[in-house]
Amino acid sequence: MDALDLLRDLTSRPRDAAERLRPDLNPVTLNARPGGHDNSVAWLLWHSGREIDVQLAALTGEEQLWTARGFAERFDLGTEGDGVGYGHTPEQARRILVDDADLLLEYLEATLDAVVAYLDRLTEAELDDVIDEEWDPPVTRGARLISIVDDAIQHLAQAAYALGMPVGD
Repeated sequence: MDALDLLRDLTSRPRDAAERLRPDLNPVTLNARPGGHDNSVAWLLWHSGREIDVQLAALTGEEQLWTARGFAERFDLGTEGDGVGYGHTPEQARRILVDDADLLLEYLEATLDAVVAYLDRLTEAELDDVIDEEWDPPVTRGARLISIVDDAIQHLAQAAYALGMPVGD
């Protein structure tokens, strides 16, 4: 197995985790904020898709799926939805309300499919390309791809944890 195959396998992990959440997703559980936390399960799923989409678009130079495939209109979240969620105030995070689990999972799946399509265009040597000199050490394409998928995995784990908590605001 080469590095690209490992990255493809890694990219399947958030997809599998999201599918395991599906039976527990409904408008109440999606938008509940267990423990009064500002980030709901819907926010976590939306954010996972957005962070993949935005960072992958920066790598590929292509338009984000958010706009290219009409997800912005379908989600209808206004300016909060166009961001990624990093730095959201509590009020902004609470405005990310999504009742449609299928839409959230469709967007996440589309972004993960885009990662795999990007991997299919790369050579193993291109994973070593430095793409961001602002960090010490500088970030390679491979490290960024791992970071993108790892962030999604972490947020899906948070969603799974939140779904196991009592529903309440």
